[in-house]
Amino acid sequence: MSPRRTLAILRKEFRHIFRDLRLFFLVTVSPAFLLFLLAHVFVLDVQQIDVAVWDLDRSSLSRRLVAAITSDGEFQVRAWVASYPELEQLLRAGRVDCGLVIPNGFARQLEAGRSAPVEAVVDGSDPIAAIQAVFSLNQRTTAFALAASGGGKSAPVLIDVRSEAWYNPALKSLVSMVPGLTAIVLSMPALALALALTREKEVGSFESLIATPVRGAEYLLGKLGAYLSCGMLGVLPVWLVAVLYFRVPFRGGFLLYLALSAVYFLAGMGFSLIIANFVRNQQTAMLLVLTVFFVPGFFIAGLILPVDTRNLLSTLVSYALPTTHFVAISRGVFLKGVGLAPLQVHVLLLLAMGVGGLLLSLLLFRKRL
Repeated sequence: MSPRRTLAILRKEFRHIFRDLRLFFLVTVSPAFLLFLLAHVFVLDVQQIDVAVWDLDRSSLSRRLVAAITSDGEFQVRAWVASYPELEQLLRAGRVDCGLVIPNGFARQLEAGRSAPVEAVVDGSDPIAAIQAVFSLNQRTTAFALAASGGGKSAPVLIDVRSEAWYNPALKSLVSMVPGLTAIVLSMPALALALALTREKEVGSFESLIATPVRGAEYLLGKLGAYLSCGMLGVLPVWLVAVLYFRVPFRGGFLLYLALSAVYFLAGMGFSLIIANFVRNQQTAMLLVLTVFFVPGFFIAGLILPVDTRNLLSTLVSYALPTTHFVAISRGVFLKGVGLAPLQVHVLLLLAMGVGGLLLSLLLFRKRL
């Protein structure tokens, strides 16, 4: 493998991108443009809610309340905590959607016939799950209060659910949707790479490359380097639209977000390289990339509704999509200000997809028509 020939392909692709205004727009400007459009369309004001419980009362009545809330499986107790920092750590890492805090004296208040407060701390970065969690908690605690009062024979003892949303206190869907949509719009460079590879086969310019001493690895790495670099250039306009126009709070580090975007590009372009090995026209390549990134990205990648982890097949399909992982990464960095540690599973899976896709495409690539 010759670094000189690889650099020659890299320079060639840069020139092609910058000379073709349509291609340059697709790689660098179109993600921000799509974010501007789609965020207006998909602003929406769950099947499973993972909850962490902090039981300060430690009474039989408080345990009965937890059992009543989780009886049908919609609420799943994922952890028992003993402090707000523990609860915050779980919420920041995305391991739970809600924290249930039962204060000391809960049972005593109920037994005395007085209203007993219960606190629900919800993850506001996913407002749909947060609103559903608060609504369901209110329903279940009301039913528990009715049962505790003798099934309506006397006035029910009320349990006052006081909710608090972290990371998105107003539970605005726009604040959650915009960071999630970045995963969709930043798939444009992967689409552009697939179109560039198939275009050369379709128009016949690939025949000229066959006659040159350029090797397959040099050809693919040169292509990948050019489109990944231009994709990174397009991250800045996307970030500016999200932060300046939509006023989405950005609590994380921009350099970390940029680095994780590069990992996402690598994963997406790994898929594009594999797809381009099997198709010979741009129309088919576009259809396949849109099928992999766009359609599943809206419905099963956790953008609108949380990923349903109760169904094994659905979970496997969701986690096989790069979009699923970058939705979690983008929301985590934007709204929660998390570092690399809470996101390491998503990052490692994206790296595996990207490196695996690149290696597989190198094995499959042949310099022949």
